[in-house]
Amino acid sequence: MKNFIDRIVIVGGGTAGWLSAGIIAAEHFMADKSVSTERNFQLVLIESPDIPTIGVGEGTWPSMRSTLKKIGISETDFFCQCSASFKQGTEFHNWANGQNGKDDTYTHPFTVPHNFHETNLAPHWQQIRDKVNFAHAVNPQSALFARQLAPKNIATPEYGFHVNYGYHLDAGKFADLLRQHCIDKLGVEYISANMTAINSAENGDIASISTDTHGEIHGDLFIDCSGSKALLLGEHYGIPLVSKSQYLFNNSALAAQVPYQNPEDPIQSATLSTAQTAGWIWDIGLPTRRGIGHIYSSDYITEENARSELLSYIAETAGKEAAADTTVRKITFDPGHREKFWYKNCVAIGMSSGFIEPLEASALVLVELSAAMIAEQLPANRAMMDLVAKRFNDKFLYRWDRIVDFLKLHYVLTKRTDSQYWIDNCKPSSIPQSLQELLEIWQYQPPWHRDTQHADEMFPSASFQYILYGMNFETDLNPNFKRSDRETGDKAMGLFMENAKRTEQLMNSMPSNRELINKIYKYGFQKI
Repeated sequence: MKNFIDRIVIVGGGTAGWLSAGIIAAEHFMADKSVSTERNFQLVLIESPDIPTIGVGEGTWPSMRSTLKKIGISETDFFCQCSASFKQGTEFHNWANGQNGKDDTYTHPFTVPHNFHETNLAPHWQQIRDKVNFAHAVNPQSALFARQLAPKNIATPEYGFHVNYGYHLDAGKFADLLRQHCIDKLGVEYISANMTAINSAENGDIASISTDTHGEIHGDLFIDCSGSKALLLGEHYGIPLVSKSQYLFNNSALAAQVPYQNPEDPIQSATLSTAQTAGWIWDIGLPTRRGIGHIYSSDYITEENARSELLSYIAETAGKEAAADTTVRKITFDPGHREKFWYKNCVAIGMSSGFIEPLEASALVLVELSAAMIAEQLPANRAMMDLVAKRFNDKFLYRWDRIVDFLKLHYVLTKRTDSQYWIDNCKPSSIPQSLQELLEIWQYQPPWHRDTQHADEMFPSASFQYILYGMNFETDLNPNFKRSDRETGDKAMGLFMENAKRTEQLMNSMPSNRELINKIYKYGFQKI
């Protein structure tokens, strides 16, 4: 009986399918068929020509730099072909108290606080919190994206940086780039066809996929990237969706694309998130347009009123004419994830595995992490697959729980009482027990390394610090902590001064986001 896992079939394209193909192919497959290997690995991707991709996910984490580099895509080509721009974090407006002003703005930058691995600056910032907000005190990045400045300059090599960054991108163009690269450079076999049936083996595995134009496609491992329908894991195997709507209320989105008033208008180098009556509006700057959308809960606001809030935001930030010309697309979803992600010889990646609102842009990083774990721990044979599947399921159930905790943290700290939506978000019954326990601990000690249980946590303790203290959370340091920490007080003040100096240097030397992107188009980055 054949045991080796030699043939992987990905069902579904789009960003999830092609990104998964690229990550796995870069690890296991060779485009040069003349090179002799012990095993004849094959990776096949089946993509329907009739199903359009959703194409809403336009934000990535810094991890995407390493992913693109490993896949072998030039950063210059990526910028030029995907209408990409720099993302250095997220800037939040009106989340804390809804006052619509400077006092209700905070940031979550991608760069950790200065000297974070050795010194926890959070307790020392308590002494100067009335003079400077937390992110500005410990990190230069917020000052950069407040002025739409870039995280590097044209002389910095590809994927190098002065401050950490991810990307904003056109999801449709990104999928096209990945498809071409996977086919031309990584030896991925591409089949454009509609799936007509799923055929089972005697042991309950998927033996093959029937298609309308290419007959039966056999495989040893099937990756479900068929979107929210989850045709393999959900419909075929009946693995249910575990709803998280009791914690995260948002279940609808209105998405729009808005052109700049002037082709040389500044490009934001952070995602803007502006709280609304029953949700929030995202604003993502690309070189030729902005992606703007309203994510909301249909239990608390009607589509008509949500649309009105979105168009009011567009009118205020892009002009009444732009608002009048805006075409809005509606998307609905049930916030949650599959009960398990790998069952038999089928594993789900992307929206097939679940979806939760795009706050903090966790969708694409979950694709990266899922595909990377499959690539690194690809079972040698079928006998090993169930063990790898169990490890995979345990890992990603933990990760989804941490995402829910981190996103919910943004809501539970608000002092807004202007709508039932914000009031209900703060009720204990809507807060996961794990987050409630952390909030109790953080009343007396600030987050730091002890709060992370795994070496590969999705959100470092620095991220929790940025949200907590950006939202004016107060930590009442106990006397013992204060006494033991006095020794590092002078060092901390020195680090605050170093950060201020570093901030000034970068502010004076970094180009604007648009200026650097224009230079990338003209000259390209230096190759590493």
